[in-house]
Formats: sequence, structure tokens, C-alpha cells
Amino acid sequence: MFAEVVFAVFLLCVTIQLGYVLYFFVHIFSIPKGGTTYIPSKPVSVLICARNEAENLKLHLPQILSQRYTNEAGITLFEVIVVNDASGDETATVLEGLKHKYPHLKVVTITDDEPRTYKGKKFALSKAVAQAEHEIILMTDADCMPSSVDWLATMVQPFYKGKQLVLGYGAYTTRANLLNSFVRWETIHSFLQYSSYALAGRPYMAVGRNLACTKDLFRKAQGTKQWNKLPSGDDDLLVQATGNRKNITVVADRSSFTSTAAPENWQQWYLQKSRHLSTGKYYGWLTKMLLAIYGATHAFVWLGFFVLLFTNNWGLALGVMTMRSIVYWLIWWQTACVLGEKKLIRFFPLFDFGWMVYNFAFSPYIFWKNKQQWT
Repeated sequence: MFAEVVFAVFLLCVTIQLGYVLYFFVHIFSIPKGGTTYIPSKPVSVLICARNEAENLKLHLPQILSQRYTNEAGITLFEVIVVNDASGDETATVLEGLKHKYPHLKVVTITDDEPRTYKGKKFALSKAVAQAEHEIILMTDADCMPSSVDWLATMVQPFYKGKQLVLGYGAYTTRANLLNSFVRWETIHSFLQYSSYALAGRPYMAVGRNLACTKDLFRKAQGTKQWNKLPSGDDDLLVQATGNRKNITVVADRSSFTSTAAPENWQQWYLQKSRHLSTGKYYGWLTKMLLAIYGATHAFVWLGFFVLLFTNNWGLALGVMTMRSIVYWLIWWQTACVLGEKKLIRFFPLFDFGWMVYNFAFSPYIFWKNKQQWT
């Protein structure tokens, strides 16, 4: 009797998992592609919030300031606003030096004793938006490197077609160890989720290191009651408050990516993920339910499969699990190809199981822990 019940629940969970593929994840095959075939005419403000980021700014900011985004007359059509948020290192000196070389760099300084109207990074971001001269804003982080000189132009291209909110991809640099491989796989898995949900009309998150929107949408999100409950999470809350099927799109052209260094050890990664996941409790109830069902069914598919291997239904369970795995691994294969992460394909069986462990490990931060700082 026990084996029959487990097998019935196992089949139900596999069916639900395949339902997610058919309704959401197949959109990975239709993500818009395309380069920068137009002549820029819309001015853009690039926003970066920095606290003690002197070395990262020295390394990455020149790549952002040197983006290829000029009109027919060769006039630069973008500004870069860096908010120096009470840094104690050489951030101010680095920025002052770059201002002499790049006239389209604007620096906003926040002092230690300045009263804050918003928590954490959101205050610095609000200062950047207030100083932005242009309606289109593109947000990234000080530790991010654009993948090409066409990063800005590619991310902004959908605005020429009437979009108001553009979700990009923030990659992690490759290193030869298991942690780095799992971090990169989890990042492409997250992209698969948030991009396919957005294209299916259920947008719920983005990555703040590569996100563009209009100032009107940003201010709309800033006016919601959830906005100031966390010192971070501005990317997810922005999408939650303003995204819909008509105004949002996803860009996955490789020229549009940003990249940053991955956490160097498991402790760093755990702290980073616990901070990122805490925004989830402020998602809409339907989004939370859909994500919870996806995680729960994924876990029970693996747990049920292991239990069934020791019952008379082991053969059927093996067949069903093989079918389910082929479908999921094909979806992840397509996602890895789109994002230029083909080397991760060989890890799919291990990381498929590992994601179950990941969900159990981080469930406290998803449901109730909420202590964060903007550092």
C-alpha cells in the first residue's frame, strides 16, 4: 500500500513538473535575439551604486564608459551616474580621475551623516534616479563587466519597440571547481525561470546587475509599500510592481551580458544567496505558490524515485524518471546554449539532484529570515 501511494504521488509530481515545462519553460526557445542594427537616438542613463568599490570601478567602469552608443553625428547619447555611497576606500579618488577622461561620467556622493529616506542600496539608487537626465535607465553593479561595447545598445534596443522593462543576464566568470560550476548552473536555472515566467505573462524577478526600465516605472515601484521593507531587492520588487505581459521583455544576445566574479567559497555563496532569496516573501501570492509547487514537486520527484527503487515499482519509476529527466535536461541544454554555458551540460544529472538539496538549505531565508545589510 505504501509503495502504491508513493508511486501515485511520484507520478503526480512528474506530471506537474512537465506542466511547468509546457506552460513556462518552452519560452526559452522563443527568447528574442538580435543585435544592434539601428542608429541610436534614445539617450540613456546608466546607474551604478558603489560602496568601497575602488578596485572594481578602476577595472570595470572604463568598459562601461566606452560603450558604442552614438548618434549619426557621433555624439555620445548616454551618461553614467555613479553614486559613491559613503565609501571609506579610494572610490572618490578613482572616480575623480575618470571624470577628467570621460565627460559623460557624473558622480553623486552620499556622506556618512546624510539622512536616508530609503533603506540600504535603495537610497543610493534613488539618488541616482533623481540625477538621471534621461527617461531610460540601465542598472548594473560596480563589480560587473559588460560583455561587449554593444552591451548598452543591445539592452536598450527593446525600448525602440515600445517596451518599458528589459531583463538581461548577469553571468559569473568561469573557474575550474565544483562550486563555480554549480553557481553558474543555478544562475542559468534562475534565468530560465524568470525569463520564461516573464514571457508567459507572470514576471516576478530580475537581476539588478543587468536591468533596464523607464524612470516612470522605477518611480511607480518606489511608491509601493513593499519598496522600503528591505535594504536590497530593488530588482525583484521593481518587476513585481510594474511588469506585465505587454511592457516587459528579455534580452539574451551574448553582447548584452554582464559578468562578475563568482563567490570563492561555499560560505560566501551561502551568504550571498540568503540575501538574494529574502525578497521572495514579498512576491505576489500566486507567484509564491507557483515557485513553491515547482520546488516541492522537484524535491519529491527525487525523494520518491529513490524510495521506489526499493519497491516492486522500481522499473516503472526508472522509466518515468528517465522520461522526465530527458525533458528537463533538453530544456536546460537549450538554456545553456543560449547563454554560452555549454560546458555545464555534463553536470546536469548532479545539479538536478543538487537543486533539491539547495531548496532545503535555503528554505529558512525564503520563508522567515530577513536580516540584511547593504555593504
